[in-house]
Amino acid sequence: MPVTLKTIAENIFLLEVSRPARRNALDWESMAAFAEAVEAAHTQPDLRALIIVGGGSTFIAGGDLKALHNTVSEADGKRLSQTMTRALNRLEALPSPVIAAINGPARGGGAEIALACDLRIMDERANLGFVQISLGLIPGWGGGQRLLHLVGYSRAMEILLTGRILPADELLMLGLCNRVVPEQQALDSALELARQIAARPPEAAQAIKRLLRAGQTLPPAAAASYEQSLFPSLWASDAHHQAVEHWFRQREKK
Repeated sequence: MPVTLKTIAENIFLLEVSRPARRNALDWESMAAFAEAVEAAHTQPDLRALIIVGGGSTFIAGGDLKALHNTVSEADGKRLSQTMTRALNRLEALPSPVIAAINGPARGGGAEIALACDLRIMDERANLGFVQISLGLIPGWGGGQRLLHLVGYSRAMEILLTGRILPADELLMLGLCNRVVPEQQALDSALELARQIAARPPEAAQAIKRLLRAGQTLPPAAAASYEQSLFPSLWASDAHHQAVEHWFRQREKK
């Protein structure tokens, strides 16, 4: 299977793209499999974190040009864009955080997949490139807007117009990744972060994702109102009451 979804730890799932002969680039079949895996993640009631990784030493090399170049009409372009845009929108819509373990080069659509994740952990030798301009293209899977939100207009313009490859240290400086880790440790570090997330009350973790996404998509006043609306039920929750009781017990021991 070119794309698999499996449990990697308690309440933590791993979505792996593995087409090593094509540097994990996606053809029509693997795009459909990716979309199906995302939908399957939505059905997991105990999901607290999802990690995305590429098999071998590459993250995802975008679309498989060799497989896709035989379908070059506007209708084919529309199908390609809609298929993966829907899949990445659904990835963003997962209630729990999604972590990209960028274990190697991410190119084109692979960079777009990385930016659709909530958090990004990078191998120190990994890099990312919005190389679509070199093929006479723009990001087709929603990555242009995600890049704009993350780095601002001027930096996004330069990155997309030049198509240059961004090393891990620059991505960290730009805020496009959360951590740079030693070689071959991206997945292990992503799993460590996922375990930290999974140990937190899931209702609160999911509310944090919802309030931050609201800030990206709603006017400021509406986002602030939405954030406020999330608070009362969490204040009244068993998880909050138990945490406060635990805090009191710990204080009494001192």
